[in-house]
Amino acid sequence: MIKYALFLGCNIPARVSQYEDSARAVLENSGVKLIEIRDFSCCGYPLKNIDHKASILSAAKNLALAEKKGLNIITLCKCCFGSLKNAEYLLKKDAALLKDINKKLDENGLKYEGNSTVKHLLSVLYHEVGIETIKKKISKPYKNLNIATHYGCHALRPSKVTGFDNAAEPTIFDELVEITGAVSVDWSKKLDCCGAPLTGINNDLSIDLTKKKLADAKHSGADYICTACPFCHLQFDAVQNKIISDNGNKGHIAPVLYTQILGLCMGIDQETLGISKNKLDISGIKSFLTAL
Repeated sequence: MIKYALFLGCNIPARVSQYEDSARAVLENSGVKLIEIRDFSCCGYPLKNIDHKASILSAAKNLALAEKKGLNIITLCKCCFGSLKNAEYLLKKDAALLKDINKKLDENGLKYEGNSTVKHLLSVLYHEVGIETIKKKISKPYKNLNIATHYGCHALRPSKVTGFDNAAEPTIFDELVEITGAVSVDWSKKLDCCGAPLTGINNDLSIDLTKKKLADAKHSGADYICTACPFCHLQFDAVQNKIISDNGNKGHIAPVLYTQILGLCMGIDQETLGISKNKLDISGIKSFLTAL
């Protein structure tokens, strides 16, 4: 049994609960046991450009809590993954920073010694559960389903910190999609930003990036765009829904979480996977499943 401390972050419980629901179902079905640590708090990402040391301290607290229980962390959010991974990297590299952070952690009875690491959901499925094990769990593979995989920025870069995949030519997500029977289509804007980091700062540019990315996915022949990050998913789901209401259904392509795609072909029911919780309707994806 593979065990991980589940780090949900802030956005998933509040805004993308279907990601948590579907991830729990898929991971349980894949032999991954999730351990709850109630004292987990912010990953530190929102503080990154305001107070760098506070950002590292916030991330380090979570790493220390997992380490205290002898566990590694699995995160569903790629922003959380990037933030926690960055702290892990810096604390292993900078002894003075580690000493300073541990002095602060000691006030809460904690210490980080670098024995706990962080992995994203996709990495756990690919490297630890394994492609062949997942294949055995699939009861109804897809047929004629074309998927555009959206990797997201924080998992891929900086690659020396995250170690997620080849930042220039990643393949993990595509392979995970294709074991379901779906086709991972080639599209030129696969690695471009979804636009979410600019929301609230430069909305026009944010929406322009989103529109261009969605149009390219549609042009590539994809039926859906596949996500594995709450921020990216919200951009393609809630923000695209707003774009549609303002400008009509031009180039519309609904996003689906990877855990929803995988869960359906594992035979997990739609309610458990939160299919109806997506803003844009993805219920039609079940029509691509092969019959039992």
